[in-house]
Amino acid sequence: MTEPSRETPPEAAEPVPGEDEAATDRPAEGADGVGDHAVSADAPAETEGDDARSATGEPSEQDGPAEGTPDQTADGATDGAADEASVGDSADEVVSTDGGEVGAADGEEAAKAAAELSEAQAELAAQRELRARIEQRKAEKAGPVAAGAKLSGKAADLLAAVRAVESGTTAGSAFLEAPEPEPRRPAPAAAPATTVRPAPVEKAAASTETLAAVREVLARGGAPEALTGQVAAVLGEGAPEALREDPWRLLSVPGVQPEHADGFARALLGAECGPGDPRRAVALVAWLLERAALKGHTALEEAAVRTGLASLSVPDPDEAVQQAISEGAVLVFQEEDDQAVQEDTEDEREPAPEAPDVPVLLGLDRYALAEESLADGLARLAKTVTAATWDGPELVRAAGAHGLVAHTGGEAARSEPVALAEAARERGLRVAVAAHSENGVRRLGTQALTVSALLSGAAGPGRDEEGALALDLLVVLDAPQLDVETAAMLVESLPDGCRLVLSGDPGVLGSAGAGRVFGDVLAARVCPQVASRVPDPGPLGELVSGIGIGELNQVAAPGKEVVIVPVRDAGEAVHRSVQLVADSIPRAIGVPAEQTQVITVGHGGSAGTRALNAALKQRLNPGPGRFGGFDPGDRVAYVPAPGRTVIGTVVSADAEGLWLECEGEKLVVPKERVESALRHGWALTAHQAAGMRWPAAVVVLPGDAAQGLSRAWVYTAFGRGERHLSVVHGVDQALPRAVAEGVVQERTTRLRPLLEALLAVEEE
Repeated sequence: MTEPSRETPPEAAEPVPGEDEAATDRPAEGADGVGDHAVSADAPAETEGDDARSATGEPSEQDGPAEGTPDQTADGATDGAADEASVGDSADEVVSTDGGEVGAADGEEAAKAAAELSEAQAELAAQRELRARIEQRKAEKAGPVAAGAKLSGKAADLLAAVRAVESGTTAGSAFLEAPEPEPRRPAPAAAPATTVRPAPVEKAAASTETLAAVREVLARGGAPEALTGQVAAVLGEGAPEALREDPWRLLSVPGVQPEHADGFARALLGAECGPGDPRRAVALVAWLLERAALKGHTALEEAAVRTGLASLSVPDPDEAVQQAISEGAVLVFQEEDDQAVQEDTEDEREPAPEAPDVPVLLGLDRYALAEESLADGLARLAKTVTAATWDGPELVRAAGAHGLVAHTGGEAARSEPVALAEAARERGLRVAVAAHSENGVRRLGTQALTVSALLSGAAGPGRDEEGALALDLLVVLDAPQLDVETAAMLVESLPDGCRLVLSGDPGVLGSAGAGRVFGDVLAARVCPQVASRVPDPGPLGELVSGIGIGELNQVAAPGKEVVIVPVRDAGEAVHRSVQLVADSIPRAIGVPAEQTQVITVGHGGSAGTRALNAALKQRLNPGPGRFGGFDPGDRVAYVPAPGRTVIGTVVSADAEGLWLECEGEKLVVPKERVESALRHGWALTAHQAAGMRWPAAVVVLPGDAAQGLSRAWVYTAFGRGERHLSVVHGVDQALPRAVAEGVVQERTTRLRPLLEALLAVEEE
C-alpha cells in the first residue's frame, strides 16, 4: 500500500453524533408489549436485501456491527443474508408531495395496500409460480405412467411390450429386434432475443373478516395491532385458528423473537403454556434454521441445533429435535462415507482405522429442495451436451466439449467469458450473458442482462411452452453472488443440451442468500475449471491481487491511484470521508462525487452507513427529507428483491410512491415499500457493493470495525474502485492481520456431496 497521503493537513474532526439506537431498527413507538417484551411492529423483514439482521438481533454476515460492534462476516454471517433497508424511526413517517401522502398504511388502509402488488413482489411471485410448474413437470416425468396414458403409436406399443415381458405373458426375446431409431431432430435455429414480460400475478388480499379475527387474537395475546397484515400474509386465511391452536406460529413472522412468541403464548394459553411445550419446540427448531439461513447456511449440524435449543430454555433438546423431525418441520440428512470400506491389511491383528463420524444435518425443505434440484440440474446439463471441438482459447475449447464449466479470475478476466459468448454467437448459437447487478451489466458494454431480469422474463430470450429458456449457452458472471434458490431456478430453466459457464472471483464475499453455489461447484471438481491468467492492471490491480494471496503490499501509485488517510477515531473517519468525496477526489483525481462510492463495514456504529449517509447528505444534498426521509437528488440504495441492491437517485414522489432513476431507467418504489426497501446510498456495506464497481471508492475502517475484518471483506471492498481507492484507516495492525490470516468461516451446505455423488462416476 502507499504511504499516508499528505495532500491535506489533518483537521480537527467535526463532531458527528453517534447513533445510539440498536443495529436493528427501533420498534414503533407505542407498540404494545407481548408478555414482558414488546414486539417491534416495524421490524424489518429478515430476507430483504444484502444486510439483513438475524432474528435474534445479532448482526448477520452483511450486517456490520450493531452500534459499536464490528461487522460479522462470512459464515456466521451472510453476504448476503438479505439487506433490511430501514428508513426513519417509525412506521408513521410519510412521503408527501403537494399535500399527498406516500407512507406506510395502517389500520383499514393496510388491507387495501396488501392488495397492491409491488414490482419486486410480482417478480418473486412469478419466479415461485415458474418453479412450481417446473417441479410439477419433473414429478410427472419421474412418476409412473399409467398404461396407455397420454401415449399413442410406437410409444404406446413399447410400453405395452415392456409390461407384457414384466408380467411373464410374453418372452423377452420377442422384442430383442428393435426398430430403426428415428433420426434425432436438429436443434431449432437461433431466434432473435425478445423481451417477454410476465403477466401480473394476482395476489389475493386477506379478507376483512380474517384481518379482524387476526387483530382480535393479537390483542388477546398482547401483540401490537400493526402485525395484523404480516400475520395474515404469512399464515393465510386460517391465521386466527392457527394462532389459537399454536401461538408459537407467531415466530414465522419476520422480526418476531422467541421471547415475544413466549409472551404471546402465555397470554393465550395461561397455565397450559410451558417451556417444554412440543409446539414451542417445533417452532424454535424451524426458527433456528431460518436464522442460520440468514447467515448463509442451508443446513445445521444436529448438535448445533440442540445447543441453540438449550440456550432458549428448552428442557429436553433431544426430544425437541425428534419432535420437529416427526412432524415434518425439518428434514434429516447424513451423507454416506464412500471410504467406509477399508482394504484388509497384511497383519490381521492390526485393527482397521475407524471411519470418522459423519455429522447429522437438519435442514428446511425449501433449501433441501433447492440444493437437490440444483445438483440434479447441473448433472443434467453436464450429461446432455453433445461434445464439440471449438477452436480458440482454453475457455472456448472447454465450453465446446462440456456442458458445465467453471471459470475463475479477477475483474479483467471478465473479458474471457464475454469473448466466449461472442464466439458462440458467431457459431449461430443462442447465447445470453447474465450479471448480478445493473451496475455490472453496464460495465460489460455488450449484450448482457441481470440474472433477475432473465428469470422474470423482463429481458432476454423467451421461454417455450414447458418454461425452458431458448438458449444454447448461458454465461453467468459474478457467480459467487448466486444463492442456492436463485441458482436452482436458473438451472431448472435451461433446456437439455444447453451449456452453462459459471464465472467469478472466488475471493470475494459470498451470496446474500443461503448457499455457497460457486464455491461448492469448485470444491466438488466435477467439471472443467479454467483459471484466468489475465491480471488486473495498474496499482489497484496489483494491490488487490496481493490481498487475494494474503499479502498487503505497498504499491507505487504515481497517479494517486491508492491513498491512505489515517484517522484517530470514528468521528474523524466520518469527517475525512466526507472531505474526500466532496473535495479531495474531485480536485485531485477528477472523479465527481456522484461517481465515488463510500464502503464501510456495517450499518450501525458511529462510522457505519447510517452515520456516513447522514453526513454525506448534509454536505452533498441537504434537505428536510420531505419524501419519507428523502429529497430529490438523494443517492439511494434500493432492494427490489432479497440479495439485490440497485443504486439510484431520487427524482420525485407522487401517489404511486417514490420515483428513482437507476442506470438510466426510471422506476417507482411503491409507497408501502419505501420504508423497508430503501436506504440512502452514498455509503454501502461491502456485501451490498459486491458485483459493482465505481470510478472511485472510499473504504472506511473505523477502530471498532477491527473484529469484523476478513481477507474476503478487504478483497471485496478494495476492489470496488476502477481508477482510485482511498482508505480511511483507523484499525492499525488489524488490517494486515486480517489479510494475512485469511480466516474463512465456512457455510454449512449439501451441494458439494450431492454433486460428487451424481458426477464423480463420470470423472473416474
